[in-house]
Amino acid sequence: MLVTLEGLDGSGKTTVWESLRETYPDAVFTREPTESWYGDAVYRSIDADDADPLAELFLYTADHADHLSRVVRPALADGDLVVSDRYSDSRYAYQGATLADSDIDDPLAYIQSVHEPFTRQPDLTIYLDINPETAAERSGKTNKFEQSDYLQRVRENYERLIDADPERFARIDATQSPAAVFEAVEARIDDAL
Repeated sequence: MLVTLEGLDGSGKTTVWESLRETYPDAVFTREPTESWYGDAVYRSIDADDADPLAELFLYTADHADHLSRVVRPALADGDLVVSDRYSDSRYAYQGATLADSDIDDPLAYIQSVHEPFTRQPDLTIYLDINPETAAERSGKTNKFEQSDYLQRVRENYERLIDADPERFARIDATQSPAAVFEAVEARIDDAL
């Protein structure tokens, strides 16, 4: 089973992801961007305010393809539970927001169409829901993806994804205490398993 953790920067995904390691010690824990050389290129683009949005999309897409072939598909083939901190929905939401002012008519749909032939859809996606202002404050506004105006567009894209596939997404209120958020996430994963 592939479980993904999604949400705005500052929503607590990584904290939950790290806490889940104790609950599911035999699971494969992974994340995007990865620690591969593809992921290194993605991190360099995040730090570059002048990175071309379309080029950046394809860096993320290359990292995702490599992640699938090296980590996700082999682990699933072995029957492992895979828990990923960010996955393709992050790309749809974030790069869709980045490309909002481009010549592409519907960036989110375009990015999904690029991924459709090769990606593996999650079995369960935990969406940690938080408003963009709180997300920006929590994340520290340290890069171009952590500004509240941008995060509002990202959140709107996540809402489109959830509306299109409500059975796959489990919305968790990320304004609760970290313990309450973790308990809710753990319960949803246990139900799915």
